[in-house]
Amino acid sequence: MASYSSSCFLLFTAILALVSWQAVASDPSPLQDFCVADNSSRVLVNGFVCKDPKVVTAEDFFLAAKLDMPRDTKMSKVGSNVTLINIMKLPGLNTLGISLARIDYAPLGENPPHTHPRATEILTVLEGTLYVGFVTSNTDNKLFSKVLNKGDVFVFPQGLIHFQFNPNPYKPAVAIAALSSQNPGAITIANAVFGSKPMISDDVLAKAFQVEKKTVDWLQAQFWADNHN
Repeated sequence: MASYSSSCFLLFTAILALVSWQAVASDPSPLQDFCVADNSSRVLVNGFVCKDPKVVTAEDFFLAAKLDMPRDTKMSKVGSNVTLINIMKLPGLNTLGISLARIDYAPLGENPPHTHPRATEILTVLEGTLYVGFVTSNTDNKLFSKVLNKGDVFVFPQGLIHFQFNPNPYKPAVAIAALSSQNPGAITIANAVFGSKPMISDDVLAKAFQVEKKTVDWLQAQFWADNHN
Protein backbone atom coordinates (compact mmCIF):
# COMPACT_ATOMS: atom_id res chain seq x y z
CA MET A 1 0.00 0.00 0.00
CA ALA A 2 2.85 2.35 0.90
CA SER A 3 4.55 1.58 -2.42
CA TYR A 4 1.34 2.36 -4.31
CA SER A 5 0.96 5.69 -2.47
CA SER A 6 4.57 6.59 -3.24
CA SER A 7 4.06 5.82 -6.92
CA CYS A 8 0.92 7.97 -7.05
CA PHE A 9 2.76 10.81 -5.31
CA LEU A 10 5.68 10.62 -7.79
CA LEU A 11 3.25 10.58 -10.74
CA PHE A 12 1.36 13.58 -9.33
CA THR A 13 4.64 15.44 -8.77
CA ALA A 14 5.78 14.74 -12.34
CA ILE A 15 2.48 15.96 -13.79
CA LEU A 16 2.57 19.07 -11.61
CA ALA A 17 6.14 19.83 -12.73
CA LEU A 18 5.14 19.46 -16.37
CA VAL A 19 2.13 21.74 -15.98
CA SER A 20 4.21 24.29 -14.07
CA TRP A 21 6.89 24.28 -16.79
CA GLN A 22 4.24 24.96 -19.44
CA ALA A 23 2.84 27.76 -17.32
CA VAL A 24 6.17 29.62 -17.15
CA ALA A 25 7.16 28.96 -20.75
CA SER A 26 5.74 32.34 -21.84
CA ASP A 27 5.14 35.77 -20.33
CA PRO A 28 3.87 35.47 -16.72
CA SER A 29 0.16 36.04 -16.20
CA PRO A 30 -0.80 39.26 -14.39
CA LEU A 31 -1.74 38.93 -10.72
CA GLN A 32 -3.53 42.29 -10.68
CA ASP A 33 -5.45 44.52 -13.08
CA PHE A 34 -2.27 46.03 -14.50
CA CYS A 35 1.42 46.49 -13.78
CA VAL A 36 2.61 49.55 -15.67
CA ALA A 37 6.37 49.36 -16.16
CA ASP A 38 8.44 51.70 -14.00
CA ASN A 39 11.32 52.43 -16.35
CA SER A 40 13.04 54.58 -13.75
CA SER A 41 13.48 51.72 -11.27
CA ARG A 42 16.95 50.28 -10.81
CA VAL A 43 15.62 47.00 -9.46
CA LEU A 44 16.52 44.13 -11.79
CA VAL A 45 13.74 41.59 -12.40
CA ASN A 46 12.63 39.33 -15.24
CA GLY A 47 10.61 42.05 -16.92
CA PHE A 48 9.88 45.42 -15.33
CA VAL A 49 8.98 46.60 -11.84
CA CYS A 50 5.42 47.92 -11.42
CA LYS A 51 4.78 51.61 -11.12
CA ASP A 52 2.77 52.65 -8.06
CA PRO A 53 -0.90 52.24 -9.18
CA LYS A 54 -1.74 55.54 -7.47
CA VAL A 55 0.33 57.48 -9.99
CA VAL A 56 -0.71 55.53 -13.09
CA THR A 57 -2.64 57.55 -15.69
CA ALA A 58 -4.31 56.86 -19.04
CA GLU A 59 -1.12 58.06 -20.75
CA ASP A 60 0.66 54.91 -19.52
CA PHE A 61 -1.65 52.87 -21.77
CA PHE A 62 -1.52 55.23 -24.76
CA LEU A 63 0.94 55.87 -27.58
CA ALA A 64 0.43 58.20 -30.54
CA ALA A 65 2.18 55.67 -32.79
CA LYS A 66 0.74 56.95 -36.09
CA LEU A 67 0.49 53.40 -37.39
CA ASP A 68 -1.79 54.69 -40.14
CA MET A 69 1.19 56.47 -41.71
CA PRO A 70 3.45 54.73 -44.28
CA ARG A 71 7.03 54.12 -43.17
CA ASP A 72 10.18 54.75 -45.21
CA THR A 73 11.54 51.57 -46.78
CA LYS A 74 14.11 53.22 -49.07
CA MET A 75 16.85 53.27 -46.43
CA SER A 76 16.54 49.54 -45.77
CA LYS A 77 18.80 47.18 -47.72
CA VAL A 78 16.11 44.49 -47.52
CA GLY A 79 13.28 46.84 -48.47
CA SER A 80 11.20 46.71 -45.30
CA ASN A 81 10.54 48.73 -42.16
CA VAL A 82 9.24 47.14 -38.94
CA THR A 83 7.64 49.51 -36.43
CA LEU A 84 7.37 47.56 -33.18
CA ILE A 85 5.17 48.66 -30.30
CA ASN A 86 6.44 46.76 -27.28
CA ILE A 87 7.06 47.32 -23.58
CA MET A 88 9.91 49.71 -24.36
CA LYS A 89 7.48 52.12 -26.02
CA LEU A 90 4.24 51.43 -24.15
CA PRO A 91 4.70 50.84 -20.38
CA GLY A 92 1.10 49.68 -19.94
CA LEU A 93 1.94 46.45 -21.81
CA ASN A 94 3.94 45.15 -18.84
CA THR A 95 2.77 41.63 -17.80
CA LEU A 96 0.01 41.60 -20.43
CA GLY A 97 1.87 39.29 -22.83
CA ILE A 98 1.18 41.13 -26.08
CA SER A 99 2.80 43.54 -28.53
CA LEU A 100 2.16 44.89 -32.01
CA ALA A 101 4.07 45.76 -35.18
CA ARG A 102 3.37 47.53 -38.44
CA ILE A 103 5.50 46.20 -41.31
CA ASP A 104 5.99 48.15 -44.55
CA TYR A 105 7.41 46.39 -47.61
CA ALA A 106 8.84 48.10 -50.67
CA PRO A 107 8.19 46.49 -54.08
CA LEU A 108 10.21 43.25 -53.94
CA GLY A 109 11.04 44.05 -50.32
CA GLU A 110 11.20 41.45 -47.58
CA ASN A 111 11.28 40.95 -43.87
CA PRO A 112 14.17 38.45 -44.01
CA PRO A 113 14.29 35.08 -42.25
CA HIS A 114 14.18 35.67 -38.51
CA THR A 115 12.77 34.24 -35.32
CA HIS A 116 11.02 35.55 -32.21
CA PRO A 117 12.43 33.60 -29.24
CA ARG A 118 9.62 34.64 -26.90
CA ALA A 119 6.49 34.96 -29.05
CA THR A 120 4.07 33.47 -31.54
CA GLU A 121 3.13 35.92 -34.30
CA ILE A 122 -0.15 36.36 -36.15
CA LEU A 123 0.10 38.55 -39.26
CA THR A 124 -2.66 40.31 -41.24
CA VAL A 125 -2.10 41.81 -44.68
CA LEU A 126 -3.58 45.31 -44.94
CA GLU A 127 -2.41 46.18 -48.45
CA GLY A 128 -0.77 44.27 -51.28
CA THR A 129 0.42 40.69 -51.53
CA LEU A 130 2.95 38.77 -49.45
CA TYR A 131 4.68 35.43 -49.85
CA VAL A 132 5.21 34.16 -46.30
CA GLY A 133 6.42 31.02 -44.61
CA PHE A 134 8.11 29.31 -41.69
CA VAL A 135 10.45 26.32 -41.35
CA THR A 136 10.08 23.61 -38.72
CA SER A 137 12.89 22.52 -36.42
CA ASN A 138 15.43 19.76 -37.08
CA THR A 139 15.37 17.20 -38.50
CA ASP A 140 12.43 17.77 -40.85
CA ASN A 141 13.09 21.46 -41.65
CA LYS A 142 9.76 21.48 -43.48
CA LEU A 143 8.68 24.72 -45.16
CA PHE A 144 5.08 25.88 -44.70
CA SER A 145 4.42 28.76 -47.10
CA LYS A 146 1.51 30.69 -48.55
CA VAL A 147 0.77 33.67 -50.77
CA LEU A 148 -1.36 36.15 -48.80
CA ASN A 149 -3.62 38.87 -50.18
CA LYS A 150 -5.32 41.79 -48.51
CA GLY A 151 -7.29 40.64 -45.47
CA ASP A 152 -5.55 37.25 -45.18
CA VAL A 153 -4.07 36.02 -41.90
CA PHE A 154 -1.11 33.71 -41.19
CA VAL A 155 0.42 32.39 -37.96
CA PHE A 156 4.13 31.89 -37.24
CA PRO A 157 4.73 29.55 -34.26
CA GLN A 158 7.00 30.74 -31.48
CA GLY A 159 10.73 30.34 -32.06
CA LEU A 160 10.51 29.09 -35.66
CA ILE A 161 12.36 30.82 -38.50
CA HIS A 162 9.93 32.73 -40.72
CA PHE A 163 9.86 35.43 -43.40
CA GLN A 164 7.65 37.71 -45.52
CA PHE A 165 8.36 38.82 -49.08
CA ASN A 166 6.50 41.25 -51.35
CA PRO A 167 6.58 39.62 -54.82
CA ASN A 168 5.10 42.66 -56.58
CA PRO A 169 7.79 44.68 -58.41
CA TYR A 170 5.58 47.76 -58.65
CA LYS A 171 3.42 48.07 -55.51
CA PRO A 172 4.30 48.20 -51.82
CA ALA A 173 2.62 46.07 -49.16
CA VAL A 174 1.62 46.65 -45.53
CA ALA A 175 0.90 44.21 -42.71
CA ILE A 176 0.06 44.33 -39.02
CA ALA A 177 1.42 41.66 -36.68
CA ALA A 178 0.40 40.80 -33.12
CA LEU A 179 2.91 38.95 -30.93
CA SER A 180 2.28 36.98 -27.75
CA SER A 181 4.88 38.74 -25.62
CA GLN A 182 5.44 42.23 -24.31
CA ASN A 183 9.04 41.83 -25.52
CA PRO A 184 9.10 39.16 -28.27
CA GLY A 185 12.69 39.71 -29.37
CA ALA A 186 13.90 39.23 -32.93
CA ILE A 187 16.91 37.33 -34.26
CA THR A 188 17.53 38.02 -37.95
CA ILE A 189 19.40 34.94 -39.14
CA ALA A 190 21.83 36.58 -41.58
CA ASN A 191 22.62 39.42 -39.17
CA ALA A 192 23.24 37.06 -36.27
CA VAL A 193 25.40 34.61 -38.22
CA PHE A 194 27.45 36.99 -40.39
CA GLY A 195 27.19 40.23 -38.43
CA SER A 196 27.86 39.09 -34.87
CA LYS A 197 30.24 41.10 -32.67
CA PRO A 198 32.85 39.75 -32.37
CA MET A 199 32.62 37.74 -35.58
CA ILE A 200 32.17 33.97 -35.57
CA SER A 201 35.30 32.23 -36.88
CA ASP A 202 35.19 31.82 -40.65
CA ASP A 203 36.43 28.25 -40.11
CA VAL A 204 33.21 27.52 -38.23
CA LEU A 205 30.92 29.15 -40.79
CA ALA A 206 32.74 27.73 -43.82
CA LYS A 207 32.20 24.22 -42.53
CA ALA A 208 28.62 24.91 -41.41
CA PHE A 209 27.57 26.32 -44.79
CA GLN A 210 29.91 24.12 -46.85
CA VAL A 211 31.49 27.07 -48.67
CA GLU A 212 34.98 28.49 -49.00
CA LYS A 213 36.27 30.78 -46.28
CA LYS A 214 36.61 33.67 -48.73
CA THR A 215 32.83 33.51 -49.26
CA VAL A 216 32.29 33.75 -45.51
CA ASP A 217 34.78 36.62 -45.27
CA TRP A 218 32.89 38.50 -48.01
CA LEU A 219 29.57 38.00 -46.23
CA GLN A 220 31.01 39.13 -42.90
CA ALA A 221 32.33 42.28 -44.56
CA GLN A 222 28.82 43.39 -45.55
CA PHE A 223 26.85 45.94 -43.55
CA TRP A 224 24.11 43.98 -41.81
CA ALA A 225 21.52 46.65 -41.03
CA ASP A 226 18.51 46.18 -38.78
CA ASN A 227 15.06 46.87 -40.27
CA HIS A 228 13.38 47.26 -36.85
CA ASN A 229 12.42 50.66 -35.40
